[in-house]
Amino acid sequence: MAKTLYDKIWDAHLVDAPPGETPVLYIDRHLVHEVTSPQAFEGLRLSGRKVRRPELTLAVADHNVPTKDRDKGITEPESRLQVETLEKNAHDFRSSLPFHRLFGPAKSATSHVKASSRVVKMRRSRREKLVISS
Repeated sequence: MAKTLYDKIWDAHLVDAPPGETPVLYIDRHLVHEVTSPQAFEGLRLSGRKVRRPELTLAVADHNVPTKDRDKGITEPESRLQVETLEKNAHDFRSSLPFHRLFGPAKSATSHVKASSRVVKMRRSRREKLVISS
């Protein structure tokens, strides 16, 4: 039976699948944004840990970035705090953890689009190729 693209990607990233337990997958690209990443960074701080593979992690301010009037910045205080916190966390854990502030017309994008272009650049810089065979 032919495998779907989903099945091929799943199989290529499956680390372990103990019966009756949640499968363990290897995540080769990790996107963090300003809404839920503060909890993860705080967990790293409290446990004295670092970002495991910062070169494969991309921090992108996305959900609280205005879609218009970007020249005015982020006017909502809670949204601004979330973006500033992401920027601080990216700086604190940086050892090459890239942070992309998506302001200005030339940099307008969502994390998904920005991440896609970043992954292409990562692969080109390391001469990687995504190979999914049947």
